[in-house]
Amino acid sequence: MSANRAVFPVATMCRVLGVSSSGYYAWVKRPASQRAEADAVLVEEIRAAHTASKGTYGAPRIQAELAGQGVRVGRKRIARLMCSAGLAGVSRRKFAVTTVRDGGRQAPDLVDRNFVADRPNLLWVADITYVPTWAGFVYLAVVLDAYSRRIVGWSMATTLHTQVVVDALDMALWLRRPRDVIHHSDQGSQYTSIGFGNRCREAGVRPSMGSVGDAYDNAMCESFFATLECELLDRRRFRTHAEARIAVFEFIEGFYNPRRRHSSLRYLSPAEFERRALDRGAPDPAIVLATVKAWPGNVGVIGEAEATAILDRRCARRRSERAGRDGKMISAEPKDGHQREDNMPSDAIR
Repeated sequence: MSANRAVFPVATMCRVLGVSSSGYYAWVKRPASQRAEADAVLVEEIRAAHTASKGTYGAPRIQAELAGQGVRVGRKRIARLMCSAGLAGVSRRKFAVTTVRDGGRQAPDLVDRNFVADRPNLLWVADITYVPTWAGFVYLAVVLDAYSRRIVGWSMATTLHTQVVVDALDMALWLRRPRDVIHHSDQGSQYTSIGFGNRCREAGVRPSMGSVGDAYDNAMCESFFATLECELLDRRRFRTHAEARIAVFEFIEGFYNPRRRHSSLRYLSPAEFERRALDRGAPDPAIVLATVKAWPGNVGVIGEAEATAILDRRCARRRSERAGRDGKMISAEPKDGHQREDNMPSDAIR
């Protein structure tokens, strides 16, 4: 009624809506309730946290952000206020293929979907994705520490040559100085190449590779790419390769590693998670996406409810029929039994 007072008489609107004019004028003069005033203050705090996250946070991470500032408020209240204020998190987009095999020699699977690490530099996972620009694709290779979900190495190139993954590994080695770390990836031609194998052998890195066409075998790195694509790539359009490089740098080094709250790290950022673990002097492994072998084909063996909990949190997203990032697979088949080379030492991989 207040919005239409200049168009229709108040008495007419009250008669049509079945309310009294005196009741309307009393409502206009009545001060806002304490709850409404508190909501107005809270909306501004929510808006500030949402803006600081580059518009990516939904209600769960907004709640964790406010809790970090000493503001305790329920998640449903935050969701209601975000909806009324027109604020929302971001959703994910479709994927494209970046993994191409060339028949190179693959390493054994030393991880077996067990992405648990009780200290930094014990297990790294790596993969490649693409960043679309008006000038064509630019490719991003990353190395992620399974302990804290921190990106410890990354590199970008305009081609999918071996050097892009070698550069990402070199960055991780220079920053972390690991000893006997496992480097887990898919069986893309870049990771099965002679050049990459020689670099791993020189640095004392133990290469590991999952099975073909099964995204669950590298689920932790796939999860990071889903975050990157959801919160950055799907929300921006890049004119040049240089613009894309700057944006990826700002996302990884300026937001994801130091500030972004991760649900698997109890809503701490990777840098804060590592700092607190160092202060405690005791390891505190992150919650992982899958700790045992499970695939859609063996749901009948372990139980549907248990399989859903293993592959992902029930509240995170609906189960999808697509098993791979490229959508080629309708269901993931169980991996073959351990081959003889599964027991081969890492220095035997060429």
